[in-house]
Amino acid sequence: MKNLCFILFTVLFLLPCLTQAGWIDQNSGIINELWSVHFPTEAQTGYAVGGYGKILKTTDGGANWVSQNSDTTHPFYSVHFPLDAQIGYAAGLHGMILKTTDGGANWIGQNSGVSYSLWSIHFPVDAQTGYVVGIYGTILKTTDGGANWVSQNSGTTNNLSSVYFPVDDQTGYAVGDYGTVLKTMDGGANWLDQTWNSDLFFTTVHFPADAQTGYAVGWNCIIYKTINGGLNWTSQWPNTHNDRYAAWWSVHFPVDDQTGYVVGTGFNVLKTTDSGITWVYQNVSFGEVFSVYFPVDADTGYIVGQGGAIAKTTDGGGTFIEEEKSYDPDWQVKSLQVLPNPFVCSACVPGYEQEYFVLWDISGTRVGIYQGNCIGTDLASGIYFLKPMNSSEKPIQIIKLR
Repeated sequence: MKNLCFILFTVLFLLPCLTQAGWIDQNSGIINELWSVHFPTEAQTGYAVGGYGKILKTTDGGANWVSQNSDTTHPFYSVHFPLDAQIGYAAGLHGMILKTTDGGANWIGQNSGVSYSLWSIHFPVDAQTGYVVGIYGTILKTTDGGANWVSQNSGTTNNLSSVYFPVDDQTGYAVGDYGTVLKTMDGGANWLDQTWNSDLFFTTVHFPADAQTGYAVGWNCIIYKTINGGLNWTSQWPNTHNDRYAAWWSVHFPVDDQTGYVVGTGFNVLKTTDSGITWVYQNVSFGEVFSVYFPVDADTGYIVGQGGAIAKTTDGGGTFIEEEKSYDPDWQVKSLQVLPNPFVCSACVPGYEQEYFVLWDISGTRVGIYQGNCIGTDLASGIYFLKPMNSSEKPIQIIKLR
């Protein structure tokens, strides 16, 4: 019993101190989902947008996040500042596009000409020419800083979730539902359908350095890579989940096609340093992660997600072994049970007594890390959510009575 208490003390009290070399939580001051984060030119000044019309700004590397007035309660799904921290755009529900020219002090609505959701906005080289995509195959383009948005013929009615132009405003890609992959080489006058598997659902596309090598991620935890401009895509993630409700939401390679990050469902951050041949799992302290962005290099980056969560790393996600481990996709909890549940004093996970589990309260705050042989001894009564540290399984609900 003394040994167990010592282990729990070490895990619960020393681990938070040691993990300061990994992903460090920041205080956003809100509880709404944050769907997108972007830092225009350096790691100090950046923006995050999300539910209920929230737009946040930091000028000190995330030490403080300040809410900006968007004059709407509709959610934003994407934010992009093309050149500097002054001129930027945000897109969201009901065809909403907002623009600022003064670093977010004022956000002015633009007429997109559509009334449905716009999921991704991108200005490749300047603040004049940009693209936005959304549901029903929507692609819009502006060449005058959003004064006019012109619809382009995507050739599909499938929802489009992401658009990206790697090096100029001529060659770009859009991805979405039913495996949709579109490519243009003439600024969107024509979009070539590169779809090859209609069973896939993509959420994000990113080309790190040129228009040849790129990555696309999506539902069912898929990661695909192309090295020939989208002609062929190969899977980089030996997916064994078969779970349509688990997804990678965002992918970003900061400098080149070697080192990159993927974030998504189940408290997951993945990192590769070898162009996606292998991926390393990094644990973070909050639930769903929706967006990742590294402004300058592969060391300093930000993630945002569920419940207004924001985290920052300055060392590429950290190297502390209990917080970062090689992820084995074949390791899944086939019949995870917590007994008893509800419980009074403590509970256990039969068959996984030596595994570590992360516990969150109903607000999404991480309350501790426990071994499967003794869970919840120090908890107040309430509803909690439990998840294995080295699995992408969905959290399960447990209840402590008193």
